[in-house]
Amino acid sequence: MHDAQQPVLVMNSGSSSLKMQLHPNGPSLVVERIGEPSGATLRRNGVSLPADDIGDLQDAVQRCLALLSDSHDLTELRLVGHRVVHGGEAHTEPTPIDDAVLASLEALSPLAPLHNPANLQGIRVARDALPGATHVAVFDTAFHGRLPRRAFLYALPMPMYREKGIRRYGFHGTSHDYVTAQLAVKLGTPREQLRIVSLHLGNGASAAAIRHGTSVDTTMGFTPMEGLVMGTRSGDVDPGILMHLLREGTAASDLDDLLNRRSGVLGLSGVSNDLRDVWSAADDGNDDAAAALEVYAYRIRKAIAALAAAMGGLDAIVFTGGVGENDARMRSLACQELAFIGVSLDEDANARGEARITAPGAQVETWVIATDEEARIAELVRHVTTEGHPS
Repeated sequence: MHDAQQPVLVMNSGSSSLKMQLHPNGPSLVVERIGEPSGATLRRNGVSLPADDIGDLQDAVQRCLALLSDSHDLTELRLVGHRVVHGGEAHTEPTPIDDAVLASLEALSPLAPLHNPANLQGIRVARDALPGATHVAVFDTAFHGRLPRRAFLYALPMPMYREKGIRRYGFHGTSHDYVTAQLAVKLGTPREQLRIVSLHLGNGASAAAIRHGTSVDTTMGFTPMEGLVMGTRSGDVDPGILMHLLREGTAASDLDDLLNRRSGVLGLSGVSNDLRDVWSAADDGNDDAAAALEVYAYRIRKAIAALAAAMGGLDAIVFTGGVGENDARMRSLACQELAFIGVSLDEDANARGEARITAPGAQVETWVIATDEEARIAELVRHVTTEGHPS
């Protein structure tokens, strides 16, 4: 068992990036563009540092640990929390990692091919570098682990769920959990009394219905590809399109690349997966860019109304993620024509980037709250190692 106040090193390993932060008060380290021809970049608390010696994820982990050891005695570190995107049905709580757990997570990699392999590589490197610490996996899917079957089942033959685990899992759970808990504090109302639509909007995007503290529906599904339009991911498409492309001779690997890396905002606009670039192009008269923004916002708007229906009503909306926190124009566009369910923005407050952007007299509270998945991961790791279960 561990002291509930002791430091936790939180790691989020991606295919070409690494985020590492020592909680509660340690520095934040971000490595990006790992393995790219232009070379990696490294920032400590937002300040750029030389990164010429970083060629792969192992180099990134070792460099970041060396930087941390300049100010912290890592031989005393006992807790490391790892973000893992997909936990399947077997992992719905934060889980201390041993070889058997690692093997079970390897088997889930095909369900999140952009994420899980990189997550697991980071775990292996960190376990070798910090063998005296307890390493804990915290899953993006876990917060959605109590979805009712009406929400998680697909209308496919039931053996596909029972024997193959094909169902909706949902993702961004740590973020949805964190921001809805923060929103409840700001509203002065227990989360257990609220019906909230949480919108995590970034290069990956998902919406979730949080009723009385529990996720009861969400837009991402069996993989992080379903649902809203994303930076390079398609979101919802008619599966008949995929059958059509297969019959035309498109390889499965090409479909994977199309849906995960060449679609979404990038595919629609032909400009970029970054909404800042797409807005700029649309403002300059690029009609494809304008179309991408319209579709992106429209899907969010439909999701808000659908998730309100899933909860039997709506008390609050919270925006988070890189787009949700910073793109006032997209927030405005996404909330248009939702007055019929009580949603109305204070456009001036929204444009100023205030936290509360609810119009006077609106029935539904609308807020913008910065997510802090690392803080929530650290909290969960402490709970699971001090009490044997998360709070």
